[in-house]
Amino acid sequence: MELKSIRVDIPEGLNIVIGQSHFVKTAEDMYEILIGSSPHLKFGIAFSEASGPCLVRFEGNDEEMMKLASETSFSLSCGHTFVIFLKDGFPINVLNAIKTCQEVCHVICATANQLEVIIAETEQGRGIVGVVDGSKPKGIEGDADKKARRELLRKFGYKL
Repeated sequence: MELKSIRVDIPEGLNIVIGQSHFVKTAEDMYEILIGSSPHLKFGIAFSEASGPCLVRFEGNDEEMMKLASETSFSLSCGHTFVIFLKDGFPINVLNAIKTCQEVCHVICATANQLEVIIAETEQGRGIVGVVDGSKPKGIEGDADKKARRELLRKFGYKL
């Protein structure tokens, strides 16, 4: 077995969700979930098959997002995984709906940070071991940091 780290480039203003699923209808079911979540959300979904033709299947409502999702999924080349790129929305707005999709086994990450995906490669294929999401902590927040965090949440509209 060989461990590899694959950097995933996330363009400014976008978010990514990566997870594991188990069936070829994942891309279509995720499309239905995401299209119903917000009329403003732009997205692309890719799903890597683990049997049969072993293709990267993709759907979405934005050409750029579909291209990013399918190319990222292919670069990972891990069977039964999905990649979703989001624009004009945040993962927090869709994560619960994604998790309730009957094919979804689990969500591995949801981020806009720098991202590395740790892959295990065997003779059979590849699988995601985990991710490195962003940077390590530089300290523990103080009073000014708490105030800034609370202001940011209100700026985004997530708190009153």
